Amino acid sequence: MITKTIVQHFPNITILTNEPLSNYTYTKTGGPADFLAFPKTKHDVKQLIDYCKQENIEWICLGNASNLIVRDGGIKDVVIMLTEMNHVSVDDTSITAESGAKLIDVSYDALKHSLTGLEFACGIPGSIGGAAYMNAGAYGGELSDVFYSADIIFEDGSIKTFYKDDMDFSYRHSVLQSLKGIVLSVTFHLEKGDEVSIKEKMDELTHLRESKQPLEYPSCGSVFKRPEGHFTGKLIQDAGLQGHMIGGAQISEKHAGFIVNIDQATATDYVTLIKYIQDVILEKFDVSLEPEVRIIGRK
Repeated sequence: MITKTIVQHFPNITILTNEPLSNYTYTKTGGPADFLAFPKTKHDVKQLIDYCKQENIEWICLGNASNLIVRDGGIKDVVIMLTEMNHVSVDDTSITAESGAKLIDVSYDALKHSLTGLEFACGIPGSIGGAAYMNAGAYGGELSDVFYSADIIFEDGSIKTFYKDDMDFSYRHSVLQSLKGIVLSVTFHLEKGDEVSIKEKMDELTHLRESKQPLEYPSCGSVFKRPEGHFTGKLIQDAGLQGHMIGGAQISEKHAGFIVNIDQATATDYVTLIKYIQDVILEKFDVSLEPEVRIIGRK
């Protein structure tokens, strides 16, 4: 059982108690975290992990909670959120970004330095750490295309550097999904390019995203992984589900691969609608839809 002594133990780290995670998730849903910590440095992260190990306290790390559903029961123990760890540095054709930096922002840092390779990421709202965790991608590009290395801290407090060959990247997958660790920073290797051409590509992808995705509503982004040989949105459309609602959560009328919060949805609404979609698609088309979104927390 954690007491508020953890707050007193770390006076230099912002730690909120009983904090609603709906204030941070992109779906605007989710119950409270018993303790929500915002470390500013990798030293802060190590101190938190060491303390949790010493006191036998469970912890979980969030990026910026974009491709995530936190159940309405919230998360017990300690939630570590890395949004304040967002420093980015550029060295010739390499970019190193702390885990909490937004992938969109890093793609624009690449543009400023006429570096090509991250154009695909200009519309992905996730954090650098989260993007590495799930090998984020869009419009034919994936993080693994430009990934060089990541510094990762593990639950025993050790920090190791993982290179691309260590990451076991595949579609929306990395080895991090089976390890208990936190990405501290990621280094990308890019190529010199023409700033005008890079900007044109990013503008083109931004237009595509804005015209096709329901950005006017809270959502967790693309809900399901693409099943082999199919397109998720078309399956959902063909099943007649587009626009279907459970509670305040709706299968987007603009893009059937998204579930949007249009009327004070709860996380339970989201999870129930996801299960309903899976059941209908399996029954109608014998296709199993696997969530891309991460679902965590107490029911």
